[in-house]
Amino acid sequence: MSRVHPNCGDEIRCVVSGHGDVPSSFTVWKKSSMSFQGTDGFTVFNQKGGLVFRVDNYSRNKNLSDGDGLVLMDGVGNVVLTLRPRGFSLRRQWNAYRGEYRVFVMKKRLRSLLTKNTKDEPVDIFLQGSLRSDQSPEYLVEGSFASRNCIVRRKADGALVARISRKWVKSTPTVVLANDVFSLVIQPGFDTGLVMGFVLVLDRICRKSSSDLVL
Repeated sequence: MSRVHPNCGDEIRCVVSGHGDVPSSFTVWKKSSMSFQGTDGFTVFNQKGGLVFRVDNYSRNKNLSDGDGLVLMDGVGNVVLTLRPRGFSLRRQWNAYRGEYRVFVMKKRLRSLLTKNTKDEPVDIFLQGSLRSDQSPEYLVEGSFASRNCIVRRKADGALVARISRKWVKSTPTVVLANDVFSLVIQPGFDTGLVMGFVLVLDRICRKSSSDLVL
C-alpha cells in the first residue's frame, strides 16, 4: 500500500490542535512508522499526509506486545501519553499518564452471556484521579471498534467527541480498505492527543476474549 493518508482536498480541513470551527480528520494505520511489515504499532496521518502521531511497537505477537504498555508520540518523537494496562484486569482496564500524572482510565464493561451476540463493545472513560466504585464516566464509547464503527460521546450532554469508521478510497468503484487502516474524526475543542490515546486503548481492550463474557 503506497498511500493510505487522505489527499489534501478530501472530506474536511484538518486542525491538528483540536481547536477551531471544524473537525480534525486523521487516517490511522496499524503499523509502526519504520514500515516493518506485520508490526503492532501505529502511524497516524493528518489530512495533508503529515505524520502527527506514532507508536513504535515492533512486536509481531499481539498477545505479548503490550509489555509495560504503549507510548504515544507526536510526529517528531515527543511523548504525548504513556498507556499501561492495569494489573490483574485481563487488560480490560488501562491507565493513561502524562509524565507521572494520570489523565484518564478506560474500562471495558463486562457483558452478559445473554448479549454475547451483539457487536457493541461498551467502554467507559474516566478522567484523572483514582477510579472510585461510585464514579460516573465522563465519556462513553458506543458501537464496535473491532468493526471500525464506533463513536466517543461526552456523557454529561451527549456531545459527539470522535468517530471511528472504515477508510475508503475515492475510485471507480469505491474501495474500502482493510481494518488495519481506518478513519478518525475528532470534533473541534477536544484534545486530539487524548482522543488518540482512547483509540490505542480501544485497540487493546476490544479484542475478542472468552473472559469478556460473564453472567
